[in-house]
Amino acid sequence: MKTIPLSKRLNTVKQLIPQSCNVLADIGSDHAYLPCQICLENADLKAIAGEVNDGPMQAALNQVNHWQLSDQIDVRLGDGLSVIDFGEVDCVTIAGMGGALITHILTDGLSKLNGQETLILQPNIDAHLIRQFAQDYGYNIEYENVLEEDGYYYDIIVLKHSDSSVHYSKKEIYLGPLMLKQPNQAFYEKWLRAYKKQQLVVDEMCKAKEPNLEKIKRYQEELLWIEEALEL
Repeated sequence: MKTIPLSKRLNTVKQLIPQSCNVLADIGSDHAYLPCQICLENADLKAIAGEVNDGPMQAALNQVNHWQLSDQIDVRLGDGLSVIDFGEVDCVTIAGMGGALITHILTDGLSKLNGQETLILQPNIDAHLIRQFAQDYGYNIEYENVLEEDGYYYDIIVLKHSDSSVHYSKKEIYLGPLMLKQPNQAFYEKWLRAYKKQQLVVDEMCKAKEPNLEKIKRYQEELLWIEEALEL
């Protein structure tokens, strides 16, 4: 089988796409590597590669044409979920962006989702914002993972809409409810690094002439959560 070398994180995202998926939307598709590979593996799958700028859209189009997948993959220009129609897709993947941007794309495009889609999200930073989105808009966190690649740590979160209200504690939103139950080595390494950095920040804040007591309190609470999770 023809293969496109995917990064570890993109390969993990690909493996999470449900086998029942008929139409995939990959938002911010980055040369359409992910939709091209999944379509090479599944001739029945259709995909939409969405890009917000002309240059990346052309790069995605070139990749689709290179692999002769224009019958399966539609490359579209547009902002976020504006590239899809309501109920058009079964699965949405958004990878390689900050959590704030991913959350903005989802909240701005809620009218395009019918609640049946699987959302596979890979934020580079600020994964807690996606968990907050899940609670605010009634999505269950179906899967979470932390993985390390080239010295960086990445969260991967899978959401499915719930018929009932969803609630996570502040600690769960910060660290991940499923990762707290089943932490892996990358989770420990990521949060130990974050803990050491945050400790230094708090120490410096406390030395200020007029310390921001509210922010110090919040940071100290987060440090306590990490201590509990890592059993420090």
